[in-house]
Amino acid sequence: MRSGATRRTATVVAGRYRLLDQVGSGGMGSVWRAYDVRTRRHVAVKVLGQHGAAVLARFVREQAIRVRHPHVVAPHGWAAEDDLVVLAMDLVSGGSVADLVREHGPLDAGTAGLLLEQLLLGLAAVHGAGLVHRDVKPANLLLEATGDGPPHLRIGDFGVAAPVADRRFTTVPGAIGTDGYMAPEQARGALPEPTQDLYAVGRVALQMVTGLPPSRQREVPSHPLRPLVERLLVEDPAQRLATADAALRLLRRLPLPAPEGPRVPDRLGPPPPARRTPRSRARDRGADRAVDWGGWAAVVGLVTVVVACLCLLLGWRP
Repeated sequence: MRSGATRRTATVVAGRYRLLDQVGSGGMGSVWRAYDVRTRRHVAVKVLGQHGAAVLARFVREQAIRVRHPHVVAPHGWAAEDDLVVLAMDLVSGGSVADLVREHGPLDAGTAGLLLEQLLLGLAAVHGAGLVHRDVKPANLLLEATGDGPPHLRIGDFGVAAPVADRRFTTVPGAIGTDGYMAPEQARGALPEPTQDLYAVGRVALQMVTGLPPSRQREVPSHPLRPLVERLLVEDPAQRLATADAALRLLRRLPLPAPEGPRVPDRLGPPPPARRTPRSRARDRGADRAVDWGGWAAVVGLVTVVVACLCLLLGWRP
């Protein structure tokens, strides 16, 4: 990882994003901390891996997400230059709920309830925008580095998100999501519906309070959150809680104690110093006004490929 970070240190994509160090990886490629020379702040960027049809389809979906909410991390820009294609989003440095549970085991009822409330608030915004996330799981629930303060959750990774009940983004009988967190009907290839995300919330909640992944989860234990978890894990979607707002109302009626949970540290640390050359400094100064025609050519090429991929995926004929 460090050797890769060294190779990318001097890379500025499309005259805007200077890649600093790799901080993770995902289904589409690697995730990097970067410096946005236009806004002069640090951001996270996803660097696409091999640009096959499936990766480009995920890119098209994710870059189109424009949900702005305190508990959502959605892309706020993208750029392309030569063989590099990146998505830019807020940098979240506290790890994920998966890290929290792996390191500390079951969370206290108050902390689990607070995280679930924030998750449901974020999902209400996502569903209100007409989207289904389809991959709600602890690894995609990012945490701000709040130290000794209350945790702050943000939903990330919208690579497989889709419009509600949209056949164009669903492959039958293939299942889209992560085993163990998918609702039964989602695993059978059903059209995207918000209740599928709510089932996943139930699995996440059970993992928070037991410390166990879905493969080891059994019945819901006696717990202050049990009434909510049971209503979320109903196999029949028609009997499951129908909306994130309904789940929120039930959650807020439960007698939960105050959060006692573990602190959420900054897992990334300070950014590494960028190795800047006279050329890179000149590019930084001109980023707001210079037109990088090479970058635009790459963008045009990418759009052409994306359109072709969409035609293949959606069955269109030029």
